[in-house]
Amino acid sequence: MFSKQEAQQLKKEFWTAFGKSFPRKWLLYDTKIKDLSFKFLADNKKAEVSLDIEMKDEIFRNAYYEKIWSLEDILKDFIGDFQKEEYFTLENGKIISRIWVEKHHVSVFNKNTWQETFEFFREKMDGFERFYYEYEDFIKDV
Repeated sequence: MFSKQEAQQLKKEFWTAFGKSFPRKWLLYDTKIKDLSFKFLADNKKAEVSLDIEMKDEIFRNAYYEKIWSLEDILKDFIGDFQKEEYFTLENGKIISRIWVEKHHVSVFNKNTWQETFEFFREKMDGFERFYYEYEDFIKDV
């Protein structure tokens, strides 16, 4: 087990190593849609790449979710199988809509799984980005 400080250091090393392995500017928060963003997540059990729809107004959040969900089969062509949840509860209690892919049996605390995680991040985020750029005008038209 790691101390809190050691865990923080490993996480910092993980994200630094990812940035050096794939030095490019990711879309992430630059979707031009407020509260719609792509995210990388990693913990001690898995890695995730997600599209988070975080509008406070449930009507807008649901409208964007439905727009993206209407492209389900196309999205699957870009990223493969994925999970979705229209009412996803974050640890802080906030309700968002989330579409995500995950990879199990990798850990930010196990350097032996880092490269596998980085490749997963690159492949899935690239797919999400290509999907978004291809259908951006349709998605934005809410």
